[in-house]
Amino acid sequence: MNPLLAPDHLPAFDRISPDHVAPALDSLLAEAEAALQSVTASDFPADWNAIARVLDVAGERLGCAWGAVGHLNAVADTPELRAAYNAALPRVTEFWTRLGADERLYAQYKAIDPSTLNAEQQRARTLALRNFVLSGAELTGDAKARFAAIQERQAELSQKFSENVLDATDQWSLLVSSEELDGVPQDVLDATRAAAQAEGAQGHKLSLKMPCYLPVMQFARSSALRQQVYRAYVTRASDQGAHAAQDNSALVREILALRQEEAALLGYPHFAAVSLAAKMAQSSEEVTGFLRDLAARARPFAEKDVAEMRAFATEHLALADPQAWDWPFIGEKLKEARYAFSEQEVKNYFPAPQVLAGLFKIVETLFEVSIRRDSAPVWHPAVEFYRIERGGVLLGQFYLDPGARAGKRGGAWMDDVRTRWLRPDRTALQTPVAHLVCNFAEGVGGKPPLLTHDDVITLFHECGHGLHHMLTQVNERDIAGISGVEWDAVELPSQFMENFCWEWSVLRHMTAHVDTGEPLPRALFDKMLAAKNFQSGLQTLRQIEFALFDMRLHSEAAAGADFMGVLAEVRDEIAVLQPPSWNRTAHSFSHIFAGGYAAGYYSYKWAEVLSADAYAAFEETALPGGEANPETGRRYREAILEKGGSRPAMESFKAFRGREPQLDALLRHQGMGGVAAA
Repeated sequence: MNPLLAPDHLPAFDRISPDHVAPALDSLLAEAEAALQSVTASDFPADWNAIARVLDVAGERLGCAWGAVGHLNAVADTPELRAAYNAALPRVTEFWTRLGADERLYAQYKAIDPSTLNAEQQRARTLALRNFVLSGAELTGDAKARFAAIQERQAELSQKFSENVLDATDQWSLLVSSEELDGVPQDVLDATRAAAQAEGAQGHKLSLKMPCYLPVMQFARSSALRQQVYRAYVTRASDQGAHAAQDNSALVREILALRQEEAALLGYPHFAAVSLAAKMAQSSEEVTGFLRDLAARARPFAEKDVAEMRAFATEHLALADPQAWDWPFIGEKLKEARYAFSEQEVKNYFPAPQVLAGLFKIVETLFEVSIRRDSAPVWHPAVEFYRIERGGVLLGQFYLDPGARAGKRGGAWMDDVRTRWLRPDRTALQTPVAHLVCNFAEGVGGKPPLLTHDDVITLFHECGHGLHHMLTQVNERDIAGISGVEWDAVELPSQFMENFCWEWSVLRHMTAHVDTGEPLPRALFDKMLAAKNFQSGLQTLRQIEFALFDMRLHSEAAAGADFMGVLAEVRDEIAVLQPPSWNRTAHSFSHIFAGGYAAGYYSYKWAEVLSADAYAAFEETALPGGEANPETGRRYREAILEKGGSRPAMESFKAFRGREPQLDALLRHQGMGGVAAA
């Protein structure tokens, strides 16, 4: 049997192969098409449950199978799978585009009597009607046909953008000697030596994967080597890169032009307005005002950060004129000098198994659940599978794929496998399943993988998304978990979890030195805490730079034609450190060109205000030993995590905090409290 058509409750990741994709989609698309025609027939009742039993059930079968293929394309890419995925992508996009714009189906939903629906169904119907409009259901004739063509072309372009970034990252390598890597941590030396030996070479094989790239930039004493690696990284998939065929310049321009055309068809002034129609923020002006206000508050701190680094580089590192590739090294050396510890020293206390155990402990304590190993087919031997229960009742399950490797896209993300749903076809509760994906360094020499503290924060972040998806108590699929949550609020639970990475009551349970087994010393933690807001001004401005660039690209009709010019203007306004003219980070900005964050990258800072204020409630109610109060955890879980998209995010926040969010907690957490806007 084709594993993509198997009735198993979990994907058969170990059996899915590229040649299964086309025949499975032949069957599933035909089934979904038949369901669409059935529910839009003149004699089909305008009844929520009747529509769900036919169309939603068929749609979910298609969505889950295609989701499995898309997931494998992201974490286990091969030429054969890529070809199968790309061949199927237009067919799948065409169906979902046509369904979302089907005026007959739109009419059916409008005809449903709201009084026949429960509160969850009413909310889901309200969002569905909005989404029909945004999907072109009110368009007719040539406009509708053009809208559909735009969706298909955008899907193709975004996929190609992502492939170019992956290929440009995977195909670059550099063989260097041990002497050239002077200063680089031992575990990175071991990993790069092993990578070279695997190819029968001597020395060390460097890559642009983050577990290699970042420590080279932070620790390698050779400025020439840092420059070479930096240039390769920031010119990936661009006109400055190694392969002209991977240049994303034309793709970016076409994607932006198509988004502007889509907005015009829908009657919006620009794509940002389309994007914000489903978000908390009301307008692009509100977003840019928020970003510029935050930038004004952060700028004095960022300028101070740079001045301190310049002085330190001149006095201690003989770098009188630091370049872009020098700043990470200078920053790391200054931090070591000021706080008397290094990231490498810290990393030895964070073996991955110990970190995971500590993460599970805080989740179990705070949210009154238990997490234990489970079994399921996986796509790589390093992938683990877990289940979350409360009182012996299954709440959800998740896959954890922690390691960086060839064929796996960079970054970290949470994605859903399936959503909680009181299924209308068999009146049984379907529990949610999630993917948690990271790109950490692998273990070397029989030792477990070691995580930097930033890696630990990333793991907690993705777990926060997963908890939002898995702890929901909503039974209506389209508003359960993260579904139906405004995009600029969806980062609240993830960024909220990051705060626990700075609590001694949590960290002391999740550290053990890789060689001695000793826990993290309190003195070292205190140094880490003192350095927590080191260069927070610079980091804040960098995020605002990305967010303002994104918002301007999507709110100014002509911005796409000269997107690099827009980026230069944003950097002139926001940045305190200017990169070289050949820097092309926009060309690998997958979040907005291939990842769903178009006119939404500001969400990270917007939701950070929510998450910092939410965490302040835990600070206010902490137990005498500093541990988080489980009662506050229960209130947070019930008001935010369990409610999912069943009500506006602001209502959920106010249900937890008793008021609207305030900026004070974020500024305080980042060491920038008490600063008025300029």
